[in-house]
Amino acid sequence: MRPPLAALPVLLALVAGLTVFAVGSDAERGVPEAVLSSQQHIAEDGAVALQGAVDQSVTDLRAAAADFGGSKSLPADGILTRLDRAYRKWRGTAVVDVSTGRLLASHGEAVPLGKVNLRGLPTDPPPRLVRDDSGITRLLTFATLSQGGRQELLVASQSLKPPGISVGRNHTLNVVDRDGATLASAGPGSGTDRAKALAGTAAREAQSKGPSDTAAGGGFAGPSGSLVGAADGNRRTAVGYAAVARAPATQESPSSALGLTVVTTVRTEPHGAGTGDLRLALLAAAVLLTLAAGVTVALHMVLQRPVLRLRRAAQRIGSGDLTAPVRVPCFGEPARIGAALEALRLQLRGRGGPSQQTVAQPPARKRVLLGTGKGRRRLGLRTVLVVCAFALLAWPTSMVLTLAGSLPRPAAVVPRLISDDQRQRTETTADRVRRGINDGYADLAHLATVIDTSRSEEARTVLYRSLEQHGRYRSLYVVDGVGRILVRAGDGPRTPKKARIRPGVLQTNTSGTEPVLAAVAAQQVKGAPTRAGRRYVVGEFKVQYLAGILNRPGLGSVWLVDSAHRVIASNKGFVAFGRVSDGRLRTQLQAVPRTKGSAELLLGWRDPAVAAVAPFHDKRGVASALGWEVASIRPVFWLGLPEYEAQRRIMLVGLLGVTTGALCLGWLYLVVVRPLRDLTQDAEALAAGDRRTVLYPRYHDEVGSLARSLELIRQRLPRADAPPAPGSPDSAPTPSTSPSGPGPRS
Repeated sequence: MRPPLAALPVLLALVAGLTVFAVGSDAERGVPEAVLSSQQHIAEDGAVALQGAVDQSVTDLRAAAADFGGSKSLPADGILTRLDRAYRKWRGTAVVDVSTGRLLASHGEAVPLGKVNLRGLPTDPPPRLVRDDSGITRLLTFATLSQGGRQELLVASQSLKPPGISVGRNHTLNVVDRDGATLASAGPGSGTDRAKALAGTAAREAQSKGPSDTAAGGGFAGPSGSLVGAADGNRRTAVGYAAVARAPATQESPSSALGLTVVTTVRTEPHGAGTGDLRLALLAAAVLLTLAAGVTVALHMVLQRPVLRLRRAAQRIGSGDLTAPVRVPCFGEPARIGAALEALRLQLRGRGGPSQQTVAQPPARKRVLLGTGKGRRRLGLRTVLVVCAFALLAWPTSMVLTLAGSLPRPAAVVPRLISDDQRQRTETTADRVRRGINDGYADLAHLATVIDTSRSEEARTVLYRSLEQHGRYRSLYVVDGVGRILVRAGDGPRTPKKARIRPGVLQTNTSGTEPVLAAVAAQQVKGAPTRAGRRYVVGEFKVQYLAGILNRPGLGSVWLVDSAHRVIASNKGFVAFGRVSDGRLRTQLQAVPRTKGSAELLLGWRDPAVAAVAPFHDKRGVASALGWEVASIRPVFWLGLPEYEAQRRIMLVGLLGVTTGALCLGWLYLVVVRPLRDLTQDAEALAAGDRRTVLYPRYHDEVGSLARSLELIRQRLPRADAPPAPGSPDSAPTPSTSPSGPGPRS
């Protein structure tokens, strides 16, 4: 029993010291961790968007080259016309003869081909960064086109700005290369030397890091982080950076070789006054030490010292020393065991016998009832442990009450920058969903220009190749003018026939187990003026594809809802076409106009949170006709703010106090109190006359030693069914008879 009683004050003293350190010291001053992590997540969103745009551009151009390739030769100008009709994301396109390097055709902005050596390029060359004559950096994407026995090269040019990244009034977004040179920038102060220097430092920091370890859990795959710029008066600059790279475990993407890094910076005001309370910490530590000392002394007086005395008395009686009476304790199970030992000592001396009532009444001691547990209940050591547990529980309870009384109002704690970042990231997510749907429709529009349903096998091959290259579709098929399927690839169709012949993007159901989003592109068929002779390419999107876009670290719970606020997808578990689980966010959805996004701090004492709602406000593309919105909510309490950090420290020390008390008292109950209660019943039964039950020690400790001594005493006691020893008081008298009867008279 000594280890738990010794561990209890030591561990509680450590908790008291941790209380002084955790509650008495101030949390981080300067730029809060919540602001730094928010800038890191914004940079990660920008890197993901930039990487997706570059990879999608490479995939689309190569897929178009594969579709245009074949034995039949198409004019270069006609190829570019079809590309421009289906895809509107490239600033300029060109077709080059690989063997001679001669420009065959070009559309749009002039492609800076003079900056690249076009001869000796491999098949499907990787994308490259070049600067045009005006000094603007362009991204060139290449795809090898084989047709009519000739090798040609498709080249597309585009800018480097991350698409769909919302930049606030105070944020600066930069795209830099591996040398730290700024390639593109946006936001206030983006062209200053200070911003360029911070972007270069962040880029070098990103290039020196390895891949992120959070990629497997849904986090960002490449190197990312944050840093704090030098102080400028009372203002500091928070910097977040993320490199465009893939983790080694995944397939290498075309954009990872460019060495790009997205850097975001924002100027912040000083935040976080003193959050520690040294007076409260010292008072709490003193109270805990007092409770620890009181509980330890009480357990020593009521449990440890009586049991040790009983063990010595039992060993003395078991060895045959019956001279000194047993000193019976005053309380609980030790008192009952002491009374039983005194009764057994008297029985061994021959001055008493088994009794179910009072077996001994030591001098100056109150009467102790013996028995097998029948009669009124007695207070025992379990009551002592419960009282000690309540005493120790009062300390963390007071800490929690102190925490509840010191909860700050969220509006006074959370910087406006946090809610602005939540809105910007939600708008970025909504734009990524919108662009993904628009890109899917553009893919179908391109397929409509190259697919030929009269050759069903070739058409099916084209559909399967597109299904494999783009992971957004669950099924692709071509229908005629009445909606009948001609060629199909992938899963079975779920779009009604009438919806299959309506060009655009459609939500085809409002109930069921899974939402259905279909994109329909019309195909121009020569000689088919009537609607029945037309062809339509239909693609049904995966819900997992939409949910994957919503899964961004640090954004909280995110939902994609339709025009009636029914859930289409979420990064958490959701029920299709159900309601958003948070009631406050549902109110926000009803209140926010669809023309612009909104971010507010949802006030509330129980669970304050920042929330944002972002509709598809960009009217470009077919996805805006859906009327969908993206809503997000993030609890405020787990943000890295100094005030909430201090509250989490108070919770931590309170939980440590509860854990320490429960561990030591539970240990003491299992190892000492419970075996002692069982031994009490055995000792009372032995004193009451049970000589047959053998007493076995459960543990090799003080209680086990007491049980072994009681077994020795049992073996020394005479059994009730044994014949009494000659000369004992219980032996029957022998009648005396005359040895000879009355003899004859002489």
